[in-house]
Amino acid sequence: MSPLCNFNSLRLGFSTSSSTFASKYLKPSHFPPHIQILCGHLTSKIPETHHSFTVNYLINSCGLSPEGAISASKWVELRSPKIADSFLSFLRNHGFSATQISKVVRSCPQLLYSNPEKTLLPKLEFFRSTGVSREALAKTLAYDPHILAMSLEKRITPTYNFLRSIISEKNFVAFLKGGSRIFLEGHSKNVAPNIEILRELGMPQSRISLLLTHFPTCLLRKPEDFGRVVDEVKQMGFNLETSMSVMAIKALCSRNSKSIWNRNSEAYKRWGWSDDEVLAAFRQFPQCMTKSEKKITQVMELLVNKMGWPLRMITKYPVVMSLSLEKRIIPRCKVVKVLRLKGLVNIENLSLSTVFLPTEKKFLDRFVTSYLHQVPQIVSVYHGNVLIQDV
Repeated sequence: MSPLCNFNSLRLGFSTSSSTFASKYLKPSHFPPHIQILCGHLTSKIPETHHSFTVNYLINSCGLSPEGAISASKWVELRSPKIADSFLSFLRNHGFSATQISKVVRSCPQLLYSNPEKTLLPKLEFFRSTGVSREALAKTLAYDPHILAMSLEKRITPTYNFLRSIISEKNFVAFLKGGSRIFLEGHSKNVAPNIEILRELGMPQSRISLLLTHFPTCLLRKPEDFGRVVDEVKQMGFNLETSMSVMAIKALCSRNSKSIWNRNSEAYKRWGWSDDEVLAAFRQFPQCMTKSEKKITQVMELLVNKMGWPLRMITKYPVVMSLSLEKRIIPRCKVVKVLRLKGLVNIENLSLSTVFLPTEKKFLDRFVTSYLHQVPQIVSVYHGNVLIQDV
C-alpha cells in the first residue's frame, strides 16, 4: 500500500501564484490515482498534531517562512518525513540550491508527495538531453516547478517536439529561460494558432523563431487578441519580414499595453513631441514606448534641459531611452559637459548616437583619453570621483 494512503486529506487551496496555477493548469489528472482519490474524497479536517508537524517540517527542512509554511500546509499533510526527505535529497543531488528548493516547495508543495526516481528523474533527464545545463535547469524549475507535475509523454515531449520544429536546439536553451509556461499550457491552445496567424500574414520562419525564442509569452495570448496586435503592427507600417516587427509585437503584447502607450505618449508630448513623432520613434525603436514615465522624464530632463541637446535630436534617437541612466547616460553626460565648458566640443555637433551608443572602450578613447592633456581630471569626472565644478 502506498504511504500516501495513510494521509487523511489533501486540500487544494494554496494562495497567490499557486492558486492561480491550480485553477488554470493543475488538474487532478496530473497526479497518480491515489492522489486523485485523496483530492476528491478525503476532505476531513487535518488533525492539529499532523498540521503542526507539517508546518514545522516546511520551516525547518524546506526553508519556508512561517507564513509560507502555513499557506503551503493547505496542500499537504505529513505524518512522517520519509517521502518528503527523499524528494528534498533528490533535488539537492541534482544541483538545486537551498534557496531553489525552498522556491520549489513554496510554489508547488504537493511535489513533496512525489516518487522522485519514478516520476521526476525521467523529466530531468529529458530536459538535460535537450542541451540544458544542470544549473540552467535547476533555475528554470525553481522558477516554475509546476512543470514537474506535467506528464512527460502527454505534455512535455509533444510540446518540445513542436518547439523544435521552429527553433534550434541552441535557441531552445535560450527559450526555456522565459518560455517554460508553454509547457504548462501546451502548444495546441494558443501558441500553434498564433504561429499560423504569423505565417498566413507572411512572417518568415526566422522571425517567428526570434519571437518564440525571446518573447514566448506573446504567443500565449488568445488568438483573437494576438491577431489584433499583429494587425495593429502592420497598420503602423511595420514589415513583418523584419526583426523590428517582432519588437513591435512584443511591445504591444505587454500587459496593459494600451494604457502604457497612452501614458508614455502623453509623457513625450509634454516635451513637445507630436503624434507623428511618437509614432516615428516607435517605428524606429518600439521599446521606447515600454519604458516607465519616470524614466522618460528623467532622460528628457537630463538631455534637453541640463545638457542642451535640441529636441529633434532626441526624437531621432529614441534608443537612448533603453540605456541605463546610472551606468551610461549620466557618466557620459558629465564628460561631455566638462568638454563643452572647456570649449572643446559643441553639443549641437554631437549626435546622441556618437555619445551613447559606442562601447565603453570606444567612448573612452574618443572623449576621455584624447582629452587627458587638456583636462587631466576627466577620468575622475567619468567615474564620479570629481565634481564638474571642481575641474
